[in-house]
Amino acid sequence: MRIVLVGPPGAGKGTQATRLAEKLRIPHISTGDLFRANISRQTELGKLAKSYMDAGDLVPDEVTIAMAKDRMSQPDAEGGFLLDGFPRNVSQAEALDELLKTEGIKLDAVLDLEAPEDEVVKRIAGRRVCREDSAHVFHVTYSPPKQDGVCDHCGGELYQRDDDSEETVRTRLEVYHTKTEPIIDYYRAQGLVVTISATGPVDEVTGRALEALKSGQ
Repeated sequence: MRIVLVGPPGAGKGTQATRLAEKLRIPHISTGDLFRANISRQTELGKLAKSYMDAGDLVPDEVTIAMAKDRMSQPDAEGGFLLDGFPRNVSQAEALDELLKTEGIKLDAVLDLEAPEDEVVKRIAGRRVCREDSAHVFHVTYSPPKQDGVCDHCGGELYQRDDDSEETVRTRLEVYHTKTEPIIDYYRAQGLVVTISATGPVDEVTGRALEALKSGQ
């Protein structure tokens, strides 16, 4: 299957992308991984992307698209792939359509993870990270530490990252609604969108997604 995964920040895209790719036996292709891989390998695209990032600028669509094209041409993606974080806007979606068309292939589904805005804000704004080890993550509601503000594992101080503040989360959601959400309408016009609720236990959401993808084929 060839799938595009969309949803607001905090909907659990990263978690579901990894699980779905494993279940469907297709590679999980995320823009973050594409950037990191190209930059670490010092490819021409990686160097170009890094020059924009170092200057504090957004990486142009054509660079992102070129990276995605290169990754989708790898042997492990011949039988399908799951795109996470790409396309981010309608122009990227149009470019992806053209790219797939030249290869004689097409998308099978666009999986839309839907989550209420207040729930998304609660999920992200409630995160607390250990200053000593950022791998130690807690949540004030869903997985609180035994002692408020103290890491269970090492006793380090727990804090809220700037990116996790409610104000920042709502700004990120506004960007999503403005820039990324329109691609759902774009793909819905092609009959590709499958929408599921992203609320509930992780296993349930994965099962819901797999069933929806199966039914949508």
